Amino acid sequence: SVVGVAAGVMALNVALALNAGLTREFQDRILGATAHVHLVGSGQAPIVDYHRMLDETSQISTVLAVSPAIYGQALLVSDVRDKPAILKGVDPEPGGGSSHQIPSIIEGDLGSFGQITGVPSVVLGKELAQSLAVSVGENIRAMGLSGELSPIGRMPRIETFRVGAIFDSGLWEYDANWALITLSAAQRFLGFTTDEVSALEFRIKDIYKAQSVADRIGEVVGSSYVTNTWIELNGPLFSALELEKLAMIIAIGLIVLVASLNIVSTLNLMVMEKARDIAIVSAMGGTQRTIMAIFVLQGLIIGVVGTIIGGLLASATAWYCDKYQVFSLEPQVYIIPYVPFELNLGDVILVSFLAVVISLLATVYPARAASRLDPVEALRYE
Repeated sequence: SVVGVAAGVMALNVALALNAGLTREFQDRILGATAHVHLVGSGQAPIVDYHRMLDETSQISTVLAVSPAIYGQALLVSDVRDKPAILKGVDPEPGGGSSHQIPSIIEGDLGSFGQITGVPSVVLGKELAQSLAVSVGENIRAMGLSGELSPIGRMPRIETFRVGAIFDSGLWEYDANWALITLSAAQRFLGFTTDEVSALEFRIKDIYKAQSVADRIGEVVGSSYVTNTWIELNGPLFSALELEKLAMIIAIGLIVLVASLNIVSTLNLMVMEKARDIAIVSAMGGTQRTIMAIFVLQGLIIGVVGTIIGGLLASATAWYCDKYQVFSLEPQVYIIPYVPFELNLGDVILVSFLAVVISLLATVYPARAASRLDPVEALRYE
């Protein structure tokens, strides 16, 4: 019975640690590469006079930073390979928000990112740089579709960039497809005027209040613009994680239920084996409450011991699997490179409490049966 309770508690805690780890890992990596709230023009129209809107929205008390951004697509061409990518223009000026818009740099630096003269700089994702077979200091060409009109149609726009740095966001989708350039370079290459951007990106104090902040931003800028939160943009992913968590709780919770049935059967057998002892205790003045307390205490000890063992084993398992990244994944399929685990104290306390309560309830029937045993019948043939 102790082993059954321990196995149930351990399995449930490890499953919850897996779900919490995935949620935390996805959330941290997504928010490390994207903003909490996005403001875009309706119908994919650019935001005009963004300086004024940036000043107005930055006055909202819950907003920590506002950054202009431009998004577009281009074909990046190196000396040996080419690959389509998403171009993102960010403001390189101090206070412009590029520190929040550029993920962790693993090669090179941003020293030349905002330079006005010479070849403009580009920051590539780690996987994108590997796909193009380029490193820091090499040149690549970007080909876009916003070039000048000619008698044979619109000519492609071609511009040369120098790889200034390589970033690693931890999300394969971003690292394999994103290239960051300065805001002015993006405006020039994608055909925007100096007063136009694709979006304003906001970072806020409480990420879980993103929707209320987005509503407040919408009130400030008017109905001509649309706001999106990080929760909306990644809703299917986090909804799937919540559904997975519920399914795991139900499925693995059955293990604890089976363990409680083991407690019932164990105590029932003990009542049958100890019938003579129970009768002697009753004959010596033991009350029904005394008999019940004996068996309830025994079931409670089974539950508590099993819960403690299961909790300790779950903690050790979750720590080991997370620290040494035991379960590796294909980033191209699962976005992250390994299965993370994060054991929350609140989940451990909740699972332990429920396991002890279930174990305690499992003692009710055998304890009542023991307390109602007739000492005369039990000692008749002794």
